[in-house]
Amino acid sequence: MHAVIMAGGKGTRLAPLTDHAPKPMMPILDKPILRYIIELLKKHGVNDITVTLGYMANQIIEAFGDGKELGVRLRYTVEKEPLGTAGSVKSAASDFEEDFLVISGDAYTDFDLTELIEFHKSHGKLATIAATKVTNPSEYGVMLLNSAGKVRAFFEKPQTPISNVVSTGIYVFKKEILKKIPSGFQDFARNVFPKIPGQIYAKIMRGYWSDIGTLLSYYSTNYHVAESAVGLSK
Repeated sequence: MHAVIMAGGKGTRLAPLTDHAPKPMMPILDKPILRYIIELLKKHGVNDITVTLGYMANQIIEAFGDGKELGVRLRYTVEKEPLGTAGSVKSAASDFEEDFLVISGDAYTDFDLTELIEFHKSHGKLATIAATKVTNPSEYGVMLLNSAGKVRAFFEKPQTPISNVVSTGIYVFKKEILKKIPSGFQDFARNVFPKIPGQIYAKIMRGYWSDIGTLLSYYSTNYHVAESAVGLSK
C-alpha cells in the first residue's frame, strides 16, 4: 500500500519555531515529527510514500532524501501554491493503482495502522477515517457514527459539542476517491466528504494521537512522549 504524507503547510500557529523550519521538521524529543510518521508507516508495511511539500520544501528533501536510510521509498510533490488537503492528495496520488493511506505531516501517533487498513477493506466503501475521542471537539471535524462505524454526519469545527468523536486527519481511501476531487484547492472535510454520503466509515482508534498545530500542543506532546520514554505514563 502507498501512503501520502501531507507536509506542505506553513505552521503559522507554531511561530516563531517555524520561522526557519517547516512544521514536520519540529523535533519530538530527538527526532523530527516526520521521521516518527515514516517509521510508523514502515512498521505497518507501508513502504512507498509520497510527501506533499510547500513551505521550505528543500529542508525536508535534504533531510530524508529517497528514504533509503529509513528502509522506505520516498518521493515528493512540491506545490507552487496551496492545494488544500484533498487537492494535494489528488496531485500526489494521481498514478496510484490501489487503495492508499493519507496522514498529516504534523500528527504524532502510535495508532495501529494495520487495524485501520483491515477495517477499510472490510466495509468496501470509498473512505475510512481514523477517529479518536477528545475533551474539546470544537477544533476538529466532528462525526456522528452508527454502530458499524458508518459516518451519519460530519461537522467541521462545530461550536456546539455534538459529539466527542473527531477526525484525526488520517484516512484510507480507495483510488476511486480521486475522481471525486475537482482540480485546484480542495479540502476533504468541506469539499469532498459532503459529496460522498454513505461512502465514509470511521474507526475509533486506540492509542495516542496529537495534532501538533499550536505551541501548547507541541510542548504538551513533547512532555507526554518524554513521560512515556522514562516509564512514567499510565
